[in-house]
Amino acid sequence: MNILSNITDTYPKTRVAIDYVFVLIGSAIIAVAFNLFLLPNQIASGGVSGISTILKTVFGWEPAYVQWAFNIPLFIAGVILLGKQFGVKTLVGTIFLPMVVFATKNLEPWTHDALLGALFGGIGVGLGLGIVFRGKASTGGTDLAAQIINKYTGFTLGRCVVLIDGIIVLSAAIVFDIEKGLYALIALYVTSKTIDLIQVGFGRSKMAMIITNKQEEVREGILKKVDRGVTKLSAHGGFTDNERPVLMCVVDQSEFTKLKQLVKTLDPSAFVVVMDAAEVLGEGFKRA
Repeated sequence: MNILSNITDTYPKTRVAIDYVFVLIGSAIIAVAFNLFLLPNQIASGGVSGISTILKTVFGWEPAYVQWAFNIPLFIAGVILLGKQFGVKTLVGTIFLPMVVFATKNLEPWTHDALLGALFGGIGVGLGLGIVFRGKASTGGTDLAAQIINKYTGFTLGRCVVLIDGIIVLSAAIVFDIEKGLYALIALYVTSKTIDLIQVGFGRSKMAMIITNKQEEVREGILKKVDRGVTKLSAHGGFTDNERPVLMCVVDQSEFTKLKQLVKTLDPSAFVVVMDAAEVLGEGFKRA
């Protein structure tokens, strides 16, 4: 990722081209996952793809046509009502995704087990959306509808998304059966978790907040033996109101044991709070 960042910093047009590649690849993955796992198992896990799954079953309408019929007017409405912040990349995703859905409609489903379809369909859609988001775009659809509702009703964006997806899943439970509705919820959950994974990466760092009476020794040990930076935060004890600076340090997962042993050795009575750091940007970690 550092090499990619250096290239795109040097050649800004390359960054734009890479964004479009992300949008196209991500949209293609979503479309293929839809045809391989979700549609054949009647899993309407929210979004315009969920609507197209329901309408395919009820009326036999081609899912790609349904997705174009919803996505393009929603994109136009979004530009009119919300401004032009969506850009050409979102329009590309809006048009290209149904195109791939149509092109791959004759693919043989990989499973007819609804649970496997929900799990792997959710992973595929989440993977594709995460890549599209990395390209600083979206595939339009109900996300735009949620933003429009958010602007004119005052509901939070998250609540609007849940409302729309909830209506779609409820409709699936009515059209198909309750069990298919539950599978749709599983797919939605897996999709959200996969998006998070793609956005923040597989690596997990640890952030340690250390309160110790041997601040200098611990600070020196972290700098020299763990080879990580450390920040001293100003703090006061809640009971004594005495000044008790806190040392904050972020380390990779593999370095955490070394940090813990160091603090324990230097000050066995130190108070340490450890938290997961989902994404760390900066020197020694991932570049923005």
